[in-house]
Amino acid sequence: MTRTTSKPYVILMTFFVLCSMALQAQGPKVSTPTGHRDPFKPTYYPWKKNITATIFWIGEEPTAKNPTPNHASSWDSKWEKSYGGFDDPDRNARSGYHPRAFVPKQNPFYVALPYNDCVNYRMHKPEASRVIPWFRKYNPKPGKSVCKGRWIQIIHGRRICYAQWEDCGPFTTDDWQYVFGNQRPKNKENNGAGIDVSPAVRDYLRLQSGSKVHWRFVDFEHVPQGPWAKVGNNNPFVNASMDRDRIAKIEYMKYLKRLRDEQYKKKDSSGSF
Repeated sequence: MTRTTSKPYVILMTFFVLCSMALQAQGPKVSTPTGHRDPFKPTYYPWKKNITATIFWIGEEPTAKNPTPNHASSWDSKWEKSYGGFDDPDRNARSGYHPRAFVPKQNPFYVALPYNDCVNYRMHKPEASRVIPWFRKYNPKPGKSVCKGRWIQIIHGRRICYAQWEDCGPFTTDDWQYVFGNQRPKNKENNGAGIDVSPAVRDYLRLQSGSKVHWRFVDFEHVPQGPWAKVGNNNPFVNASMDRDRIAKIEYMKYLKRLRDEQYKKKDSSGSF
């Protein structure tokens, strides 16, 4: 699916440019309050370098090295069902980048990072709004994760892959100092593993469990086409309603429209026209 700029969106942008020009010519300028972040501003996130990556998969049973089963995720109690089945890591049981037995209902390119922004389905962690760079842009409802589905870029050797954040781990879910800050992973298990990657990511990057990778967050608009863009109802390449950046832009345009409408009403009531 190729992303295109919708005609209504272009018309709306043109409308605001014309309004801005008219206001500059006729009266006081309208400025956006500094407290409201502009989601159109490009954001580039820092790299997390030489991070140990381990392999995990949906439907994974617990083991001595990984005591947590993966039938559920931190954000989806029925993750395996939502995905469509067991994401068999056996290369002989796979076709391309997903299981041969079925086409996944979600993106097979997924990862886990050791932070959960939610306490439960009704509440965010107290530091979430402060440490997550895009939190205020999305303005989420209480307990609605702003981390789930977020895109990351991963480099191993000369290969570059993109995947969505769909679970929390390895081993901990509160390491915001590493995930969003400049600290190393606080987990010491499995050679200090700091990211879990799915079989699809493993196969695309040609890595083994324990390999070192570099990764960083990326906005969806910076994610290129690739095998990670093919399937999944949680995938904004396939399902535009999952493009939270686009939704944030639409909400921001509505916000600007309200500002301009309020200014016109004030000018009209004062008899300036």
